[in-house]
Amino acid sequence: MTALGALHRTTATTSSTPSRRAATSSPDRQVTGEPAPDVPPAASTGAWTAAHGAGDRKFMSIGSLELESGTVLQDVTMAYETWGALDADGGNAILVLHALTGDSHVRGGVSAAHPSPGWWEDVVGPGLPIDTDRWFVIAPNILGGCQGSTGPSSLAPDGRAWGSRFPVLTVRDQVAAERRLRDQLEIERWSLVIGGSMGGMRAVEWAVSHPDEVERLAVIASSARATADQIAWNSAQSAAIRVDPEFRGGDYYDVVGGQGPQLGLGIARRIAHTTYRTATELETRFGNRPQESEDPFDGVGRHQITSYLDHHAGKLARRFDANSYLVLAHSMSTHDVGRGRGGVDAALSRVSARALVVAIDSDRLFPPSLVAEMVEHIPRSSWHVAHSEVGHDAFLLAHPELDGWIADLLDG
Repeated sequence: MTALGALHRTTATTSSTPSRRAATSSPDRQVTGEPAPDVPPAASTGAWTAAHGAGDRKFMSIGSLELESGTVLQDVTMAYETWGALDADGGNAILVLHALTGDSHVRGGVSAAHPSPGWWEDVVGPGLPIDTDRWFVIAPNILGGCQGSTGPSSLAPDGRAWGSRFPVLTVRDQVAAERRLRDQLEIERWSLVIGGSMGGMRAVEWAVSHPDEVERLAVIASSARATADQIAWNSAQSAAIRVDPEFRGGDYYDVVGGQGPQLGLGIARRIAHTTYRTATELETRFGNRPQESEDPFDGVGRHQITSYLDHHAGKLARRFDANSYLVLAHSMSTHDVGRGRGGVDAALSRVSARALVVAIDSDRLFPPSLVAEMVEHIPRSSWHVAHSEVGHDAFLLAHPELDGWIADLLDG
């Protein structure tokens, strides 16, 4: 990271590891509290439906949305959750953006409506770095997702699930939907836009596309563009879903007796989870030890690491949709803030927000050298590298230094 040495910006490296959340948290961005209920998904998908109840969600119809492709997506609904109270002048609003298989449930317990507990409860809440006694926090479910916002499992205008007919989305389309939601809520400007991983991709796109509407920006374990390595892993995960015979070209929702591509989705999750963690962490936790009472030498028994990946594969299938996984993975692979803007450097120079950029030293998906591209070209940015043995998933875990950096950004 020698290029950073020439930067005249705040630079800090920490050596502390996550302390308040267990390092055993899942990569599906739901890492606190009790486990998800062990209830099988609907016949073909783990997507949220009205039958589950709204829970803490609110819903906003944002009308029809013209996408980058030129396609018009009709009757778009955005699901979102809020905490705190909006000031009279609307000046205390914060947008929190989730990662690939996350959702709007930043805080809160498990229920029929919310199969996983809040994914950032150490950061957002009363007295926490994003203090909901002070700030009004909005967390939307991403466009194309499956936890209340319009996505492939949603009903199209003809009353059938979108399925294979759902259009290709880009990160810019997802930001456009979030901006439309903000307009409907009559908020003119964000005090902070913050996100990690895929949420960080949307956060930086927000600051580039609408620089006058973002006062502060925090991008954690993310980047201004997709890399060949990220695209390659997304490709493998997507292929695992598509080769499942139950995928049926994406139209599996109404198949009588069909189970949907749960096996393919589970394989995709196993691949993804391995990239979210480090070899060192997995070796320390599991080594080559067999799962209790199982014998890998009999051809059926599993190792501990295999059982661990099986657990997370099943957990995701209970709460996610395979088509949404494909749509969102593709939007990550096509992420590039410099597309059509003269390149990444020129695009980032448009950012007027005061920015916090954080990398994790053991992150193989978003290594510090990649994350550093943002701080090198965003005019007002501070740069930090957090130490963790966990890898990419560390952005979800409790980290005192991250708490402090976010608090400093908001207080500055």
